Amino acid sequence: MTLQFRKMHGLGNDFVIVDNRDFSHAFTADQIRLIAHRHFGVGCDQFIVLEPSAKADVFMRIYNPDASEAGTCGNATRCVAHLLERSECTIETVSGILPCERQPDGQITVDMGAPRSIEDITVDSRAATAVDMGNPHCIFFVDDLNTVKVEAAGHLVEFHPQFPNRTNVEFVQILAPDKIRMRVWERGAGVTLACGSGACATIVAAASKKLSNRKAELLLDGGSLFLDWRDGDGHILMTGPAAYIFDGTLKAL
Repeated sequence: MTLQFRKMHGLGNDFVIVDNRDFSHAFTADQIRLIAHRHFGVGCDQFIVLEPSAKADVFMRIYNPDASEAGTCGNATRCVAHLLERSECTIETVSGILPCERQPDGQITVDMGAPRSIEDITVDSRAATAVDMGNPHCIFFVDDLNTVKVEAAGHLVEFHPQFPNRTNVEFVQILAPDKIRMRVWERGAGVTLACGSGACATIVAAASKKLSNRKAELLLDGGSLFLDWRDGDGHILMTGPAAYIFDGTLKAL
């Protein structure tokens, strides 16, 4: 198999993107794991496959490095919107259609839709908030994020029996009503530098608890996202950058 791909990132959350709108490739789980592997393959947080859509400009299929499929990915959505080179576009995922708009400064705003559910929960006696953004998130608010061992704690929560389908895990420190620090453990990927749907889940959890405004800057390991949880329809607008890294060709898989 010869495979053309593009490598992109949103705040360091990196993707291998393949245009498969002609259905010329059928990827196995082993091939996805190999492409995503940082030593034996290209390396990425998520492997993105573009397919045709009858409802939107393109369908975006999202695979984690373990070959499991994700419902949505905000950072990848911005990257795909950037690739389409339009002022406005729509991107379909298994969790729904995401409208995108290019801003004058080149950043991309994605309407991530409304949260499907918000629930206060307890995980091993620790208070948390579960938010469904088309994929599951478990948010913990902490006093000092620097003291959190994200890799160890995130792994334990992802595979906790309380989450039979596993979950993304966010650790969050409120710096000000309009400024929030977040670190993330992504389901099927581990620690990443940014997570768009996780940022959306975080603003929902924080604002619903009156810990922050409905509009705030989210400071992630890879940079900032700007979130606006609208009052009217409950949709979350996420604005951030999308960056090109390189194009490449895999000649055998």
